[in-house]
Amino acid sequence: MVHHLAPPGPSVVIDGRTIGPGHPPWIVAEASANHLGRLDRALAIVDAAADAGCDAVKLQTFTPDSMTLDVGGVGFDIADGPWRGRRLYELYAEACTPWEWHAALFERGRDRGLTVFSTPFDSLAVARLESLAAPVYKIASFELGDLELIAAVAATGKPVIMSTGMATDSEVAEAVTTARAAGAPTVIVLHCISGYPTRPEEANLRRLDALADHGLVGLSDHSPGATVAIAAVARGACVIEKHLTLARSDGGPDAGFSLEPAEMADVVRGCRIAWAALGDGSPRRPSSEDSSRAFRRSLYAVADIAPGEPLTAANVRAIRPGFGLPPRELRSVIGRRARVAIGRGTPLAWELVA
Repeated sequence: MVHHLAPPGPSVVIDGRTIGPGHPPWIVAEASANHLGRLDRALAIVDAAADAGCDAVKLQTFTPDSMTLDVGGVGFDIADGPWRGRRLYELYAEACTPWEWHAALFERGRDRGLTVFSTPFDSLAVARLESLAAPVYKIASFELGDLELIAAVAATGKPVIMSTGMATDSEVAEAVTTARAAGAPTVIVLHCISGYPTRPEEANLRRLDALADHGLVGLSDHSPGATVAIAAVARGACVIEKHLTLARSDGGPDAGFSLEPAEMADVVRGCRIAWAALGDGSPRRPSSEDSSRAFRRSLYAVADIAPGEPLTAANVRAIRPGFGLPPRELRSVIGRRARVAIGRGTPLAWELVA
């Protein structure tokens, strides 16, 4: 089976930055719950994202009451995964970024040259983010089926990024169609595996090819390190999102699948190198080859040849360097005669051959 790279979709400008074919990947640091309940730490994560070379920082805008009910029991008590043993309401109360912090985080990000945006989880969060002039919105994988939320986000007229963890093809198509119908000018679809963390062998990056039918694609990545993200850029991803913390050892709900600042810098550097390495696919040769062309093979006299003497396989060969006739002419010159004396080590030229 032949697998093709994701075809390019149209570019989009977000907060003055062009995202799409012909432009470096847009690297987003997801701050999420790594603030550990402290505004100073949340601000430090924004600074760490800027220092690592990221393009954007993403927040999450919700309250525990907008996410779930303050009750226990089946489904409300987490039975498996990284948050096993926790109650949903308690987890979201710990993880939420207080609304009172948002203005300061937006301001810090903008001061550091970052685009700051968020994932809203209800219409109130959308309205609040609009008051901060959020330039783009994100729909989380777990909310991809909430078409009313998607429509509310799209109605702002801003680009919409949506993650597709756990989603079927029909669910992705329905979400994209809903966003476009409600006014989203651009939808960027992020391939995502909602495993925390994700093993690299589960990443299934060829999925990007199918998602590219919807337009621009990217990766929301929960795998360790930079390798999967770099490979995704080579596969056509124009957006990369990774969780960022100051130190995993500090703990927190998302620590186990978050990168530390030096690791995030590796992601930024590696993804940009991978993008640059893709080139434009043209047949033109780079200037770095110029000095090497002289060492290609060409036809040389490998023995002294007297005037009128036949050129044979014994006195003409294709050798390095490359100042003689190209090797493909060997059959054309064998059997001809030397027009003049040709010394051993002379590059063959047509004017030397009768």
